[in-house]
Amino acid sequence: MAKEIWKPGNMLYPLPAVMVSMADADGRYNIITIAWAGTVCTNPPMVSISVRPERHSFRILRETGEFVINLTTKKLAFATDYCGVKSGRDVDKFKELGLTALPAGSVRAPMIGESPVNIECRVRRITPLGSHHMFLADVVAVHADGKYMDEKHKFHLEQADPIVYSHGVYYTCGEAVGTFGYSVRKNGK
Repeated sequence: MAKEIWKPGNMLYPLPAVMVSMADADGRYNIITIAWAGTVCTNPPMVSISVRPERHSFRILRETGEFVINLTTKKLAFATDYCGVKSGRDVDKFKELGLTALPAGSVRAPMIGESPVNIECRVRRITPLGSHHMFLADVVAVHADGKYMDEKHKFHLEQADPIVYSHGVYYTCGEAVGTFGYSVRKNGK
C-alpha cells in the first residue's frame, strides 16, 4: 500500500479537547477550548497549552499567569465546541452555557464544576513559536470528581465518557484494548 506525501503539518491526532478556564485581573471569568495541550514533565508536574496571540484569552493568560485545564466529556461536547468558537470578548461563557464556576484552591482562575478533572496551573514560561505561543506551566493542584472513584479509591475517568478531537470532529474514547505493560506480562494479562 502506497502512502501519500503531504506538506509538513500537525498530524498528531487525536488530541485532548480541554476547556481552559481563567480569570482576568478584574475577576471576569473566561473559557477557551484548547486542543494543543499536553503533559510535559512528571516531576515536577508540568503541562503546556498553545494559544494564538490574537485570541482574547491570550492576553488574560499572559497577564495573570494562571489557568485551570478542565477535562471534557460527552456531556460537555456542546460547551467544548462553543468555547472554541465564541469569544469571551462578546459573551460570558459560564453564564451562556449554564456552567458552574467553582473556586480553585491555589489559583484565581475558576474550575468548571461539570468537568471530571480540573488541573490548576501556574505559568512558568511563555515561548513564542510562530502562529502560537506555548504556555509552559506548573501543575499546582488536581481535583478529581469523587463520583468516578471506586471502593479502592481508584479513579475511573472512562465512566465520565471523555472526548478527544481529530480533524474538526469530537469523538468519545471507545473501549480499552490493553493496559500499560500488558504486552510483556505472562499470558498477556
